[in-house]
Amino acid sequence: MSNNVVIKVENISKQYQIGQIGTGMISHDIKRWWALMRGQEDPYLKVGTENDRTKKATSDYAWALRDVNFEVKQGEALGVIGKNGAGKSTLLKLMSRVTSPTTGQIKIKGRVASLLEVGTGFHPEMTGRENIYMNGTILGMTRKEINRKFDEIVDFSGVEMYIDTPVKRYSSGMYVRLAFGVAAHLEPEILIVDEVLAVGDAEFQKKCIGKMSDVASHGRTIIFVSHNLLAVQSLCKSAIYMKSGTVADYGPTEKVINNYLSREIQNCVEREWTENEAFGNDKITMLSARIISEKNEEGADVIDVHTSFDVAFEFINHVDEQAINLSLVLYTTSGVCVFNVSTDSLKLGRGRHRSILRVPGKLLNDDIYTITLHFIKDMSVMILSLEDLLTFEVLDVKRGDVGWFGKWIGAVRPSLDFSLDRI
Repeated sequence: MSNNVVIKVENISKQYQIGQIGTGMISHDIKRWWALMRGQEDPYLKVGTENDRTKKATSDYAWALRDVNFEVKQGEALGVIGKNGAGKSTLLKLMSRVTSPTTGQIKIKGRVASLLEVGTGFHPEMTGRENIYMNGTILGMTRKEINRKFDEIVDFSGVEMYIDTPVKRYSSGMYVRLAFGVAAHLEPEILIVDEVLAVGDAEFQKKCIGKMSDVASHGRTIIFVSHNLLAVQSLCKSAIYMKSGTVADYGPTEKVINNYLSREIQNCVEREWTENEAFGNDKITMLSARIISEKNEEGADVIDVHTSFDVAFEFINHVDEQAINLSLVLYTTSGVCVFNVSTDSLKLGRGRHRSILRVPGKLLNDDIYTITLHFIKDMSVMILSLEDLLTFEVLDVKRGDVGWFGKWIGAVRPSLDFSLDRI
């Protein structure tokens, strides 16, 4: 391992048995032992189904990870992205020594602090103060070093009032605040953080990203798993895209994220249900939703940024004179809310209704967008919510005209008057 490489993952694989723990384990262990005694390969390393939870298993074993290889240099912030079940958390557990690989090896140079899930490394019966000292000791720090960082940790986590309370009485948000404060401030050479930050509020997540950037700027290494692609892009210069337990892509963050989005996000520009199968409840049921371009092209997968389009949907109202607000929320694939458009309260009679929202051209930027639709009663009660109802792509077919940066930045790119006068 070269001097500036602090993590080297070589041919890592992790196999798990499918089904109830203990079923068939003794017989399998005997076969493995007998093969080892004869100097033969483990017979179960050649079997095992791919880690794809959408398919039926064809073996008693599944590969959570298979032949994973990469290196991380000192001071590098590496993002790990992928769908649920792709093997991200298993990879971090192997790197944190929580479990061992079935095959391969991981070489790590330096002190590692991990934040894998709420409660990792904390004893529930001990107070916040005691857990700070215990975690610091585990990381190899002296009491004097911990004392020097103690006030900073407590201030960052915002739990000063409860620092002498057993952490089992903390909320999940308080727990993760203190856990991250400990992991980030006790000066590990390598900081490993899983999606656990999603437990905190937006302000705390912003503080965490800022702290991790500060940690990386001081020559320490960050491994960051998140579904928040904006956070990954802002923090990490390189990324790994995991798919079904393997590395599908590895390289510059923007390239890896674009590859992930193009392969995992499927456009869905039209949905329709029969009245018997309609999605909903005894108050509202959905019949259809679709994207229609200004050229009356229903089901167009890609919308030109210069072209306006309609979001049309039909539903059935089952309650007489029901006061309803319709709320349509548009998100980018990285989770940014572009806009939330709501109607005034509408008194709707029973029966079928149709609604159309016109989105003007020259508003949205190149991206893939998802639409969520809410039906709200009396401005306060959610009647029906349809998340990710439609997914569509907006593309600039004249990208060559966008200027020196090659691509417009931001979620929107409206056409506005920009005056310039000589004075």
